[in-house]
Formats: sequence, C-alpha cells, structure tokens
Amino acid sequence: MQRDGRPGSLRLGINIDHVATIRNARGGLHPDPLRAAHLAAAAGADGITAHLREDRRHIRDTDIERLMAEIDLPLNLEMAATDEMAAIALRHRPHAACIVPERREERTTEGGLDAAGQEAHLQPIVARLAEAGIRVSLFIEADPRQFEAAVRLGAPVVEIHTGRYCDLHNDGHFAERDRELARIAAAARHGAELGLEVHAGHGLAYDTVGPIAALPEVKELNIGHFLVGEAIFIGFEASIRTMRHHMDVARGIVAAS
Repeated sequence: MQRDGRPGSLRLGINIDHVATIRNARGGLHPDPLRAAHLAAAAGADGITAHLREDRRHIRDTDIERLMAEIDLPLNLEMAATDEMAAIALRHRPHAACIVPERREERTTEGGLDAAGQEAHLQPIVARLAEAGIRVSLFIEADPRQFEAAVRLGAPVVEIHTGRYCDLHNDGHFAERDRELARIAAAARHGAELGLEVHAGHGLAYDTVGPIAALPEVKELNIGHFLVGEAIFIGFEASIRTMRHHMDVARGIVAAS
C-alpha cells in the first residue's frame, strides 16, 4: 500500500469485517461492507483489510469479489493457512494476503500465528501465494523466533499482534502494558534488522495507537473493530480521520491539538 510519501508517514489499513458482522446479525444486505470501503477511501485509508473466515461469519465470498472489482485501494486478504483459502486468494489475487491463526470457537483472532512451529505446513502455501505475485504477511507475536521463521518462509512482511498490549492497557495493568510495549518495540527493531517490513494491529484504539504508531520500524497499522464501533457515535469517516490524526501526531507529522 502506498501513501503520499510524506517523511515519516505511516500507512493505515481499514478492516471492514465488523461492518459485515452487523449485516450478518440480521441477514440481508445492510450495512454494506463495500460502502464502508468506499468511505474508508474517502477518509484517506491506504488499504482495505478483510478476513474471509472458514465459517463466513462476517466477510462473504461475494464481498471479496465486489471489493476486488470496485475498490481502487489495495486489498489485504486475511486468511487461514488452508487449501480452500489459498485457492480463493489465487483466484482473486489481492495485493496482499495476511496468514492468521483461526479457530472456529474464537470471537476474533486470538494471538499470533505459530510460524516457527508450522513451517512445513506454511511453506508451500506461502510459496504459491508469492509465485502469484501476492505479497504475503504473517500475523505473529512479538517473538524473535517467529520473525526468523518468517524470513525462512520467504514472507516479506510480518504484522505484530498488539492485542495483549491493548488488553493490558484497558484493564489498567500499566506496568505490564509497558513491558509488552517494550517487547513489541524490540521485536519491530529485530524484524527490520532481518529485512522484514513490519506492520502491527489488533485492538488498537485512540488511547493505545500512539506508542505503536511512534515505533519507526512500523510501516503500517491495520485497525477495524474500534473504528466500526466509534462510527456509531461520530460516523465512519470521522472515526478514521481521527485515528489518522492520532497516528500522525505520534509520528511527528502534525502537532497535537
């Protein structure tokens, strides 16, 4: 995904899954994830992220088809490492495919992918996606072993799971939160030293995004659930523009207001 090239700028990918979650709660067509993607583009998003789960609990196959056909922004397809999902990605050829862990019983993605423990399984899937020109990323914990596995697998991008950091902040465990942030910062540096492009995401909100956005090695954030929830109160475009402002303040691009 590309931005306007301002020094120090940080890309923002908008995850539209939970627009589809609301639609699917009642059935029908409203609210439309494609409309959300258009609004994200208007608000200055750099890309769209969508997770096509095995059980299709939010994003559906037709959503992916429409996003590929109608949205100019790059699509980041979150997917489990299965033959079914690999076939879908190869058929549509999105800009990027982020491989995530997936369990039927979880409400949302819980924790990072164990790339180090699943190299043999992941290797052919990563290779097939890469050969098709799809930029592969791995959604992993801030663990050096996982970053080194990403290099061996040939995945050029890693996305650091920030969920634990956000949970610790929300629960008021600030000393543990700071230790987790330090672990994320060290992992981001390690990833950059290995030649990986480092992204981050999961659970980020206005009050937690700043310290992550300030990490110079992080090139992209992917944020969704909080922005969809905030849209109930201030609108989707406004929620995205406000998040962008917090990111730009943390990056030193604009002054705090």
